[in-house]
Amino acid sequence: MNRVLLLGLVLVKSVFVAVSQERCVPVGMLCEYLSNPLGIDALHPRLRWHLDDVRDKAMQKACRVLVSTDSLKLADKNYADCWDTGKRKTETMQFVYNGKKLLPFTKYFWKVEVWDKDGNKTSSDIASFETGMLEMHNWRGSWISDGRDMDYKPAPYFRKEFVVNKSIYSARAYIAVAGLYELYMNGQKVGNHRLDPMYTRFDRRNLYVTYDVTKLIQEGKNAIGVLLGNGWYNHQSIAVWDFHHAPWRNRPAFCMDLHIMYADGTKDIICTDRDWRTREGGLLFNSIYTGEHYDAQAELDGWNLPGYDDSTWRESSYRSVPSTCLTAQQLHPIRSVETYVARRMTSLSDSVYVFDFGQNMSGVTSLKVTGEKGTVIRLKHGERLYSNGRVNTSNIDVYHRPVDDSDPFQTDIIILKGQGEEEFMPKFNYKGFRYVEVISSHPIKLNERSLTAYFVHSDVPQVGFIQSSDTIINRLWRATNKAYLSNLMGYPTDCPQREKNGWTGDAHFAIETALYNYDGITVYEKWLADHRDEQQPNGVLPDIIPTGGWGYGTDNGLDWTSTIAIIPWNLYLFYGDLKPLTDCYEAIKKYVDYAERKSIGRLTDWGRGDWVPVKSHSSKELTSSTYFYVDAKILSETAKLLGKKEDYLYYSKLAEEIKQAINAKYLNYETGVYASGTQTEQSVPLMWGVTPEHMKRKVAHNLACKVRECGFHLDVGVLGAKALLNALSENGEAETAYRLAVQDTYPSWGNWVANGATTLLENWDLNATRDISDNHMMFGEIGGWLYKGLGGIYPDVKFPGFKHIILKPYVPRDLKQFEATYHSSYGKIYSGWEQVNGKITYKVIVPPNSTATLYLPDNLSGDDKSIELESGTYIFDLKFKPKSVIRISLCRT
Repeated sequence: MNRVLLLGLVLVKSVFVAVSQERCVPVGMLCEYLSNPLGIDALHPRLRWHLDDVRDKAMQKACRVLVSTDSLKLADKNYADCWDTGKRKTETMQFVYNGKKLLPFTKYFWKVEVWDKDGNKTSSDIASFETGMLEMHNWRGSWISDGRDMDYKPAPYFRKEFVVNKSIYSARAYIAVAGLYELYMNGQKVGNHRLDPMYTRFDRRNLYVTYDVTKLIQEGKNAIGVLLGNGWYNHQSIAVWDFHHAPWRNRPAFCMDLHIMYADGTKDIICTDRDWRTREGGLLFNSIYTGEHYDAQAELDGWNLPGYDDSTWRESSYRSVPSTCLTAQQLHPIRSVETYVARRMTSLSDSVYVFDFGQNMSGVTSLKVTGEKGTVIRLKHGERLYSNGRVNTSNIDVYHRPVDDSDPFQTDIIILKGQGEEEFMPKFNYKGFRYVEVISSHPIKLNERSLTAYFVHSDVPQVGFIQSSDTIINRLWRATNKAYLSNLMGYPTDCPQREKNGWTGDAHFAIETALYNYDGITVYEKWLADHRDEQQPNGVLPDIIPTGGWGYGTDNGLDWTSTIAIIPWNLYLFYGDLKPLTDCYEAIKKYVDYAERKSIGRLTDWGRGDWVPVKSHSSKELTSSTYFYVDAKILSETAKLLGKKEDYLYYSKLAEEIKQAINAKYLNYETGVYASGTQTEQSVPLMWGVTPEHMKRKVAHNLACKVRECGFHLDVGVLGAKALLNALSENGEAETAYRLAVQDTYPSWGNWVANGATTLLENWDLNATRDISDNHMMFGEIGGWLYKGLGGIYPDVKFPGFKHIILKPYVPRDLKQFEATYHSSYGKIYSGWEQVNGKITYKVIVPPNSTATLYLPDNLSGDDKSIELESGTYIFDLKFKPKSVIRISLCRT
């Protein structure tokens, strides 16, 4: 193909790249998707890398993985006493460790050699991973608590002193907690995690965390301090979700082993036992749901330092093990990731101040204040203000059921000790807020710097970026990401204030948005394990995961709990990793089998339907049956991948029968209309592959007409919001999808940000009276569609993980500039354009070891509509076709 003549294609080579970079280097070394992790429990960890190679047609022709216990010998002599794969002719950049059996508490070093496109060999830097307990019998500590009743409110403090008389080589702390904790070593907080360990079904699986504390231990006297919080384990606040009745509920407890390795090769283990001392202190009450109450007058100054007088403290009490499954927390932790200073502070009086941080977020605030002893200060967090300027929580406190006024919603309470400037920040709580009202029982003086907000969430690396000439697109992308991160706390949630629940539907509606923007596989693998913990023997899953028992009702059906199939399938598409599907295979099968038993004629109305629609209501049987098809299809494809031939034949047949049943009942083949023809009814079967191939254009045309009849506005709930843009973009109606996506009047995504929203909302109507959280993720598909519908970046199911990229960009006439960047497992993928004086310059980057097929949109000139691209950077000079030759769908009004 003569690229230059046909398309003005120029293969770009950067003249600014140094000669030393003109080679192939393996980089981005990850073990279990983490960089140099500590305390992993995987016996066969996954080792991954990608290539740094700016040359054209860059690829890995062969590789060799070496694993050793000696980093120096590995670097100098390729000494691999644990595993040496030898040179393998493969383009694969993930290997599952299959060497000598891994030992607990051992650090392993690994590197990769690769042979590039020219057969030249290069080597990576040395990476590492360190094993943890690996098996339950390796624990030495006992589970201890303070012996108090679960309704006792003050938090328990624990301490232990020990002496070190030798030079220390290394030290590791392994801590497992039922509840939440902060760990201190000689007065210093260990690590920068928040809200550890992650929330699980505590009576079935508990997580432990590993820390390197080598530099925190000193020769001579040392002290360990542990402060426990309730978290979801001991939910003392009362709300409609019944977590105060959870079967696991109890007073927080913990187990800890401190391994100290000395320079002389000997080892000590300091572990939890009854000799740990305990008492209560200043933390009077803590709730993951509502807030924290702290009395600074009762502070235990120096309680976590050596030499502290703990003679009035009590012995700890033994506690039974919360569950028989205790495993490493192998995911990106929750942290305070961003800091916000107040955009505005309003003084309503000398004892009432309102802070506006300009951004809705999940997190906490830190107060610095000087006041009289005994002064009571309340920090009330909310998303809205009353007309008088005070904080309004009426949109988010509707499910709180307090028995009295002692546990106000989203409110921290501090009692000052009156000794100079004091500082408070909650330890075991987070909230959803933009505004904070500070109310004091005595006059205080505050300024804009007195209160600082911290955006708290799972600290997953960002991998996707959108930038354009359209302010609505840019603001929507940012708002979507802020909403997503606000709802990622070791599991995906619906909102960070009213519920904090792991609603299944919200998560799978937004899974593509999540994965295009963030490297979240570690969080989702953990959450899928929660699914397996919660699944009933008959296959049923609850609406919210984890759950204390709520959510196994009649509506927890296929449109919501299909997370068990849809999320591992998307992880496979985005990462090319079969493990999530393998781990979930039996659970998916049980789920589909249950749906099949309950279906009638291969149809089902088991589900919640198109939740929070604008006005039109859609057939629940149509949408639920479509998700039944999706799950059966994913199951059949997974069976094929795993070599389960009988299952593949059975479930592929089932999927086809479901599809035929849906179309037989709901599709009018003459008119191309599903059911009553709502936007949701047209888009859901079209996007999910139910619509027969020869009917797709007709159904899409009718869908586009529906959108135009609404003035390019939405008329959908959550199911339609997931499907609508994709159904249009992928079936010849890209212009309609674009105009809908950038619409800024009601009802639309853009209407939210045009009216000042900084996150996504729970209701299309800004004046709605129910379903009115201002930080929700269930309508979050818009963030993923930008990469697909405009950037055109799609994974290829035949070559997952973006080994092969499908590029189907769309260039609207009135969008002058657009860039979509996605850092895949293979490296940077870029699709972007700029329009100048009628000329379109379109740029593509295909990462090393990957290929792409580019399909140019119908509205652009060019003879070749399908172009095969190898790795490298490409620039196309293009132009629009004359408007007269662009097909415009004619709609009957």
